[in-house]
Amino acid sequence: MAMQYLGKGRTLVTRSMMAQPDSDYKEEASLKEDLKFYFMNPCEKYRARRQIPWKLGLQILKIVMVTTQLILFGLSNQLVVSFKEENTVAFKHLFLKNYSGVDEDDYICSVYTQQDVYDSIFFAINQYRQLKNISLGILGYEQDEDELSGLQICKQQYRKSKMLPSNDTLNIDSTIETECILLEPQVLAVKETSDLKNSSFFSLEFYRLIEVELSFKLKGIDLQTIHARELPDCYEFQNTITFNNRAHSGKMKIFFDTDADIEECKDLNISGSIQKKTQYILVFDGFVIVSCFASLILCTRSIVLALKLQKRFVNFFLEKYKRHVCSADRLEFINGWYVLVIISDMMTIIGSIMKMEIKAKNLASYDVCSILLGTSTLFVWVGVIRYLGYFQTYNVLILTMQASLPKVLRFCCCAGMIYLGYTFCGWIVLGPYHEKFEDLNTVAECLFSLVNGDDMFATFAQIQRKSTLVWLFSRLYLYSFISLFIYMILSLFIALITDSYDTIKKYQQSGFPVTDLHEFLKECGSEEYSTGPRTSMSLCCCRRWKSDDDLILIN
Repeated sequence: MAMQYLGKGRTLVTRSMMAQPDSDYKEEASLKEDLKFYFMNPCEKYRARRQIPWKLGLQILKIVMVTTQLILFGLSNQLVVSFKEENTVAFKHLFLKNYSGVDEDDYICSVYTQQDVYDSIFFAINQYRQLKNISLGILGYEQDEDELSGLQICKQQYRKSKMLPSNDTLNIDSTIETECILLEPQVLAVKETSDLKNSSFFSLEFYRLIEVELSFKLKGIDLQTIHARELPDCYEFQNTITFNNRAHSGKMKIFFDTDADIEECKDLNISGSIQKKTQYILVFDGFVIVSCFASLILCTRSIVLALKLQKRFVNFFLEKYKRHVCSADRLEFINGWYVLVIISDMMTIIGSIMKMEIKAKNLASYDVCSILLGTSTLFVWVGVIRYLGYFQTYNVLILTMQASLPKVLRFCCCAGMIYLGYTFCGWIVLGPYHEKFEDLNTVAECLFSLVNGDDMFATFAQIQRKSTLVWLFSRLYLYSFISLFIYMILSLFIALITDSYDTIKKYQQSGFPVTDLHEFLKECGSEEYSTGPRTSMSLCCCRRWKSDDDLILIN
């Protein structure tokens, strides 16, 4: 081992002992340089190392492409929605007798006499029989294995029932019997409606009748997509008309439900440039998938490199200062924006694949595709805030949200308990006397509207005065809820956010709290870092032990 003599009274120093501080210094300097570079924004990274901000450029390109894709899909989906809604309205006018065009409530209409029930049933049967002669749309009967399926009529009734309301006598067997018949279009074409009226099936015993259900399938073709230079869609409509007599209250409610499924059209023969435009859209969707996949790879790579850098910093800090890095400083290395971009890219890729299948008429999941593309576009635009955060003026919003979020969540948990209490109380007490309190979901929506100052007078005025006690309770209930939530809870909610905003403004003027990570990047040496145990009981372990405990740590 090489040795060096330093004179009388001095010790011998080996080369390895001299090289050890140099290697530690180089390691520390390299780590600081990598940390500083990691926390730079794209412009600073370009000026420091001439590193082209590929992720920034790709995100800007992706915003344009994803938004364009969403608009194109929205316009196409709008045609689907309008076609379904217009067919639903047309079916109601076709098969419901004396339909006014306005639904009464959660049901379509109602009848009150036995003759009205018979007339409504046979009206729907007769309309189904002559559908092709009266309908303005391109409709046809559903065909299954070269045979036309028909109109199915089912009735449910109690097995045995005898009721004499005059002397309060009731004799009933609650077992429900179901009886069905199938009327095929070929049979209805040669049979008159009067022949069906003489059938024993239509001899209804209303005192034990529960409901009558008419169900049938129809085929339709949406040709308006041709004007948008797209391939037409073929639909299968499952229609159900229900005469509900479960309450036996003298009012029979009539429900109409239609479920439209998009199917692949068979034997399409369309001339023109429609097919070419469809191919262009599919190619564009392919470019969107490629760009999102590239963004996914880059952001995943950045997170992996950040985790490696975090591990280097944690090991170095533990080895040199004999202290563990706190969780807050560890989270500094996890870029939440990259996680958001990764989730957005995955949703965009899946949604784009589904969109391509829908465009090729191999898939009909419009709702799932809309959720994926809509949510991914939302995340993409929210991700733009990250780049605005590089400017101090725009960064106030991000910092205020970060600082106020924990307080707001804790506050909402406490306020939510009071809100749920009012919800259950209003449902059980005011439900029989107010239509806005009939079920829990409606009560929650009504109370949320009151918090925002909406529809207050109508809520007070629509309470029924059948019970004076309940009416007085409703006044106490509504006045206390509005006073508590608007004047107290909502004001405190705003005050929490305002307090966080004022704190951020103060930090921007006087400086943000310094953490161990930030101090390590600023200090050139390690003399100020103590290797002894910390005596501070601050909740934030990153804060230096002489800092104030009431400060909020802002990344």
